[in-house]
Amino acid sequence: MVDTEKIGTSVYFWAFPSKATSIRKRKIDDLSSREQELNKRLKTSQSKVEQAMIGREEGEGREELLEKLSELESTRDELLNSLQKYRDCDPDVLNQVKEETQIAQVAVNRWTDNIFAIKSWCKTKFFIEEGTLNKQFGIPEELDYI
Repeated sequence: MVDTEKIGTSVYFWAFPSKATSIRKRKIDDLSSREQELNKRLKTSQSKVEQAMIGREEGEGREELLEKLSELESTRDELLNSLQKYRDCDPDVLNQVKEETQIAQVAVNRWTDNIFAIKSWCKTKFFIEEGTLNKQFGIPEELDYI
């Protein structure tokens, strides 16, 4: 390894033979400590896998339980699907739809009121007829509150 140092207007280069060996030793130590750490993690992972496999040995009882579990899951899925068919008649869902409808109705009336206010302001400010104003802005003639 070559070191450099700028002293004044000159640049000096030098190398110490022991520096390269110390860098290599430090790198070897770092790698060996990392290897030990990874070996520990590997051993703990293997022990966790072994512990997880306890009770999961293949056997007739386990196979029967797995089959029963799959049957129960399919039954549950079928029941949930049939429950979804009747969701439209659920009182909670109907109440929620009614509330959302009322909120939407209030919003529609508010915007309709805003349109009427702007129309009246434009009629008085710019002396425009209502029919012309409706035609220019694409406002339908039958626009009214709900």
